[in-house]
Formats: sequence, structure tokens, C-alpha cells
Amino acid sequence: MTKLFTTLFALAVSFVTVSAHSQDIKGDVKAGETKNAMCIGCHGIKGYQASFPEVYKVPMISGQSAKYIDAALHAYKKGERKHPTMRGIAESLNDQDIADLAAYYAQHGVTEGAAATARTAKTPSPAVAALLGKANCASCHGADFSKPIDPSYPKLGGQHADYLFVALKAYKVENNKTVGRGNAIMAGMAKQYTNAELKQLANYLASVEGDLKVVPQSKFR
Repeated sequence: MTKLFTTLFALAVSFVTVSAHSQDIKGDVKAGETKNAMCIGCHGIKGYQASFPEVYKVPMISGQSAKYIDAALHAYKKGERKHPTMRGIAESLNDQDIADLAAYYAQHGVTEGAAATARTAKTPSPAVAALLGKANCASCHGADFSKPIDPSYPKLGGQHADYLFVALKAYKVENNKTVGRGNAIMAGMAKQYTNAELKQLANYLASVEGDLKVVPQSKFR
């Protein structure tokens, strides 16, 4: 197990180094607001569900880390994430577009100057606690799953359970042209679990209070 974590940590350092190129481009919130027409039709509607590769609520991205959104869009653009719709959208964006959208959604729905409210940590059941400890999830995503150790890692607390389940399963998929996520770190983690265990993890993470939200937006401007 120690060898696995050492290998995965080395891969994580490599990933952060490779993705550092996008950090040189500064995102503009106002510009991002003018570029999100392709985003609001799914991410700006409460309860909106995708139907591929199965039915699930699209992820909440308002309040997510800008560097994670940037990294995710680049992963879709490069084909490391294989969702056809998201890849098509990402391929239409240049690096500045991606940085602007990431900056916009990171602050979207965040009340400026509002004091952070104290959160009561939700204690997992012994079974879920054991599952969380198996891959040491908090070591990357933070003790409350909303303060990851690197901003290119996602906030997970409060995210839709069905989306998390689909995303976690995707890391286990191999040799599929339209489904899967090619992240060696997460693949190593996800493959330790059965799908039933991944669903337990997803349900717990969704129950934890977090920063993520859906901010309704009109597609008519």
C-alpha cells in the first residue's frame, strides 16, 4: 500500500507540473460571463440531468476551484476525459477562453465579503469511514472535501451523488472510445473499489456540506 501511495504521489506531482502551463494565463471574470452560453444550458438549470453514459445530474460548477475547472476542460479537450459533448465544447475553446470561464465559475454565486459559516462535519458510518481511509481520500481532497491540497483537484463536498458515482466509475473504464477518464492517479484509487462501494462513497460525499451550487441562469439575454 505504501508503494502505491508513493507512485500515485509522484504521478500527482507530474500532473501538477504538466498542467502548470495554464497557470500563466490569467482568467477574466467579466470575459468569462460573456463566454458561458454553452455552459448555462446544463450547468445553470437546477436538477438538469445528462443522459450519457447514463442518467445523472450534471455537476455543480459554481463555486468550484478555477484551477480544477481549467484542468478539467483541458482534459476534455485532449481526450483524457471522453464525454463526447464536453469534448466538443472544450475543443471549441482556446486557453484564454478556458481560463476566463474557470475564473467566472469559481466566483459565481459566491457572496462577496460574506463571512465563512461554520460547518458541522458529517461523521461517516464506520463502513464509509473505512472506504474513505482505503484510498486516503481526504489526503488530496481535504478533511471536509472542500479544501483540496492542490486547487487543480476538485471540491467534492455536496456534489451530486449520481454525478460522483458516474465520474468515479469512469476512472475504471479502459479501451472505450466514448466513456472513461484517463487519469492514472484516480484510476489507481477507483480500481480498489467495487461499484457498490463507489456508490457508498458518492452518497456520503454528496451529504457533506460544501461550496458547490447551481445558480439558475437564463439562456435568453
